[in-house]
This record gives sequence, structure tokens and C-alpha cells, in this order.
Amino acid sequence: MVSYKVNIYTGDLAHFSTFHDFRITLVGTDGESNPTKLTTWIPSFKLNMFSLFFQPFTHKVECTTPLGELLAIIVQKEHHLVFPNGSWFVAKVVVESPMGDIYQFPIYRWITDCKDHYFQEGSAKFLSQEEENITQLCWTKDLEEQRALYSCLPSLHHQKGLINPLKAKTSCLFSVCLSWDQPKDGLPYSIKAESYSSLPLDASFSNKKKIEMWLTIGTALVELKLTEWVDHKMKWTNIEDIRRLHCCHRTEISEYVYQNWKEDSFFGYQFLNGVNPMMIQRCVTLPENFQVTDEMVFKDGKQSLTDEMKKGNIFLCDYKMLDGVKANIIDGKQQYLAAPLVLLHKTDDKLMPIAIQLKQIPAEDNPVFFPTDSEWDWLLAKTFVKNADFNMHELSSHLLRTHLLAEVFTVALLRQIPMMHPLYKLLMPHTRYTLMINCLARQLLISDNGIFTKFASSGGEGMFTILRKALSSMTYRSLCLPDDISDRGLEDVPNFFYRDDGLKLWDIIHSFVKGTLQYYYQSNQMVQEDQALQKWIGDIYSYGFLSEKNTGIPKRFDTVGELVKFVTMVIFTCSAQHSAVNAGQYDFIGWMPNCPATLERPPPSKKGEATEKTLLDTLPSSDITVQSMAAVWLLSKESTDSEFLGNYPEQRFIEDVPLKNIKVFKEQLNELSLQIKARNKALELAYTYLDPEVVENSVSV
Repeated sequence: MVSYKVNIYTGDLAHFSTFHDFRITLVGTDGESNPTKLTTWIPSFKLNMFSLFFQPFTHKVECTTPLGELLAIIVQKEHHLVFPNGSWFVAKVVVESPMGDIYQFPIYRWITDCKDHYFQEGSAKFLSQEEENITQLCWTKDLEEQRALYSCLPSLHHQKGLINPLKAKTSCLFSVCLSWDQPKDGLPYSIKAESYSSLPLDASFSNKKKIEMWLTIGTALVELKLTEWVDHKMKWTNIEDIRRLHCCHRTEISEYVYQNWKEDSFFGYQFLNGVNPMMIQRCVTLPENFQVTDEMVFKDGKQSLTDEMKKGNIFLCDYKMLDGVKANIIDGKQQYLAAPLVLLHKTDDKLMPIAIQLKQIPAEDNPVFFPTDSEWDWLLAKTFVKNADFNMHELSSHLLRTHLLAEVFTVALLRQIPMMHPLYKLLMPHTRYTLMINCLARQLLISDNGIFTKFASSGGEGMFTILRKALSSMTYRSLCLPDDISDRGLEDVPNFFYRDDGLKLWDIIHSFVKGTLQYYYQSNQMVQEDQALQKWIGDIYSYGFLSEKNTGIPKRFDTVGELVKFVTMVIFTCSAQHSAVNAGQYDFIGWMPNCPATLERPPPSKKGEATEKTLLDTLPSSDITVQSMAAVWLLSKESTDSEFLGNYPEQRFIEDVPLKNIKVFKEQLNELSLQIKARNKALELAYTYLDPEVVENSVSV
């Protein structure tokens, strides 16, 4: 007889589960063990109060002869009389052979039934490299389980009876599909789930985060000290009344915003380093519908738009996507949404607004506003721009380009890539909580009774109009930061910290992805022949970008370089880009006049009539102000169980090369963090949102 030492790790407090008996079978090249019953009802299975991790449960599996090279394990949770529906989280299994060889099986999944579950030895592999029947079966079983777990629906082939799923082997792997759901025509598909509570445990928040999330939602107004304001629907009579509301909860940056929101230099700054750095572009030719002349913007006659554009000093923000969008009706009152054009001039290393046109079509009732206009005319024009920016930010830059895309990447991964594949191991940390947070968003934010629907000027029908327009105009290059910065002509704009930090992060992520994927894909042919990989990108192309060729999204990968770039984009989108457009929401939107969610009067049709009362009458009432403040506070609130970029507590890779790459990745991120902190010390307003220390791995809030 020979003995195999089996260590079972069941995770940390976030994955606390009931204790269960289970059976394990070891499968090797020279045979397999008998199913061996193991129990967790022993004193050695206990919580280490210092590390907050459970000590591994250790047991011995006896075999008559050595099993050879260990290939797989089969685990079955036994039925529990007290907890018949209890779930069991398995982090990893480590087996030591009688010869002293160590075999690792990274799992990191909840087991909720009493069926056999097949797990392969932890080295990353491709299907073409699976030579043993048991490892091929692991591949097949894994995809079958994943698809069943996420509400698998039979494909057209099954419906027509072309394939018998009980008899089919590898051929059925790509005939079954996860349920995709398209909430509205023209929008990306999402996971088909009735609500967040119907998601599998693997996609749900940890118990800790669930409790924290509901406490946060339930106490938001209390914590912000806004409860007494929530039922008031009064109009503001002076700016100081809004200030008293804002004083209930301030951050260092939101206080700076309050002090400087009227300043033209800060207005321009926010297009670079605020929550929406995605609208600004260098202007080389004035749009035909923006009829601005030299005399209008350079009254001293010493400069011309043509010369300044040649020098690269003129910039444009065009909100044409909002043109024709149906504005919301809130509490029976019509709201308003402009589609402005904003011209900015770089001077003294600052971006200064020099002209604003609030509607796309030139007309007598659509004047162009200038800094030389009256204080209230100019401030009112800037307010309409900031409201337009709020709606473009929340729907296009934030919801679509991070949340909805991250969900597409996640569902495609779960649908097509098994857990032993290197791409699965690389991307799973960047999918954490994404399905759950998006289900919550669809339920609480953009549903018929959602916060955005009820309190934003583009809520309701207009919201989906913007999302459709944004998706139809989105390109692959715009998702790849180096290409996007180049296409917008922003390479040499001074004090553009989103660009500076973002490009460094992109390069670090790209280096990590390249080193890892090139280790596994040693030729372009290996990429071309990887069926799982090609079906993953095929799902993204079809369900995320609706098979639109003009997006530039690849339908397949032909080279390692193409794959490396795309995966870099995926990780950057799910981590850095989301942080850039999410983390600063309360900072920049908490002071409502700087970025109002809706406006209650139409854009001015004449100059010289605006007063402070005009501005206050245009701003949303107190109840909408309170609700929007609470919403952006919730959206930008960091969770206590956040996992930050480069930190992978679930060790899915076991080979030396990827583990070394992860170590180098973390070192480079730490160095960048130090550089950002050193720079920020010299800044009047620190830019922190792309500091790796605060960039989460995934879209989880």
C-alpha cells in the first residue's frame, strides 16, 4: 500500500461555508484510487485568527500501487442531513505523492450539488495538448458545468435533435450556449438573469460584501446627513443653500470643486482629469455647424483660429450624440438636455473655454456664448455643458464602456474557456463581482424605477437612445488607450494626468500579458488553432459589438500580438479605465452645480437675460440633488474587500514563468504608485484615480 497526502483548502472568511463530508478520487497515468471518504468534522480543520484563512484539512488516500503522474481528481460532496442544500467552497487541493511529488489543483469554486466534479492538475493547457481521456473529460465537464451553472439553454442544434447531449462528447462542447439576454435592441447582450439573487454563488458577492453593500445602500442618506432633505421638492433660492447641503459630506477634492467650479481654468481642467476625460479632442478644422470667427474669440486681433489650430492649441468637445435625445419628465415636469459644442484654447499650460454653442444647428435662438458675456450668461452656458457631460459620462464612458463591456468579456469567458486554459487563469481575477454589480445596476439604477431613470435628464427613453448611439460609434481603437490618445491628438497636452498615468499602466499591463501569453502561445499557429480562444472572441464580436465590422473589433485572432493587445485592453478596461471614470464621481459631482444630473429649464435662446435666479431655477430641485448625491457617493464608495490591480489571492497559475511575471507585475505597479504619489505632492489638485493602489482588478462597484 502507498499513501497520498491530500490537503483541502476551503478559502477565507469571505467564502465561509458549512462543513461537509466528501469523497475524492485520485486519477493518474497508471490508474486511479478508490473513492475515499473524507470528513471535515475534525479539530485540525480550524480558523487561523491571524491570517483569517482556514487551515487545510489533511487526509491520506491509500492505494495498492502508485498511480504514476497525477492528472486529475474527482470530488463529490456528500448529502448532509442537517444542511441538505449547503454549499461548499473549495479553494484548492494539494496532493503529495509517496515519492514526494507535489500536485496542485486550483479550483476556487462553490460546490452546491452532490455530483462528481472533475478537476485537472493545475498547469495551464490547451485542448490540443490534452492526450489523456481523463484530462479531455475534465475539459468537457468543466464547460458543461459552467454553462449549466449560468442558466444554460439548448442550442438550435439540440432543439432540432441533431445532437444527443447525453451521448455526445467533445462535439457538444460548442453546441450548448450560456443564456445571453439583450435588454434592448441595439445594446450589448448581458447575462440572462431574473435578478442578482438568481446568479450562482461563484458570481455573487461574498457574504461580507453583501452585508456591507446593503448596509451602505440603506444608510446612504443617513451617512450623508441628507435624510431631512429627501422629501423636499423645493427650488433653490441661493447658492449657499446648496452649500449647506454639500457641507454635510465633503471630500478634499469635492471641497476644491466647490471653491473653483465657476473658474474657466477648472472647467477646462475637468475635460482632462475629471470623471470624463473621454470627450476632448484636438481641433484641426472647425465643425461647419460651429460658426465661430476670429473676432469672436480673439478680440485683440493678435491671434487667429487657423494659426492656433496649426499650432495644436485648439480643442473641441462635441456632444452631438445627445442631439435629438428625448429628455426626461420628472414628477410631471419636463427636463432639458442640450447637445453643446465647446471650443477650448491652450494658453499658459491651461485649457480655457473660449466659445460654447448649446445646440447643434446654428440659429438666431442658438447664440454662441463667450467668456466676455455676462457672468450669468457664461455660467449658465457652462452648466448646460456640464449636464451634457454628466449624461455622456454615466451612460457612455461609465456604463457602456466599462460595466457592459466587462460583462460581455466575462460571460464569453465563462461560456467558452475552461478553467485549465491560460486565458481563464489570466482573466478570472478581472471578472470578480462584475455580473452581480451589473444585475444590481439594471435593477436599481436603469430600470423603470431606477435612480437614473427617475432623476437624470436622459433617464427613460433617452437613456437607451444614447447607449445605442454610443455603441454604434464605439471602436476598438477608442478602447485601446495609446490609440485613443493618438486619434484624439492629445499626445502633448500639458497636465493630462489621466493620459500620463493611464499610458504607464497600459504598458505595465501589456508587458505582463505579453510575457504570460507568449509562454503558452509559442507560435501564431497555436493561436489560430485554439478553438476555445476563437469562440471567445467570436462571442465578444457577436454579442458585445453586434457583429459590426466598423467597430474594428476582431472576429478572430491570427497572431500572438493581436491576442496580447486585445487581452491588455480587456484588463485595462475592467480595472484602470473603470477606476478613472468611477472613483471620482462624488469628488466632482457631489457639488451639484458643478455637474447637475438634470436641468429644469431649456437652454437660453438670448443673451443678456440670465441672472442668479435663472441659474437656480434651471438647476434640479432639492430632492433630485439629494438623490443624485447619494447615488454618486454609493457608486464611488470603495468596498472593504476590494482586490487591487496585481493582487491575486486566488493562485490559479502554478508554473514558475507566470508566477514570476505576476511578481514583476506587482513590482512595476508599486513603482508606478510611488511615482504618482511623488508627483501629486507638487500638485494643487492631486490626481489619484489611476494610482495602482486604488485601482481594483475588476468592475465590482
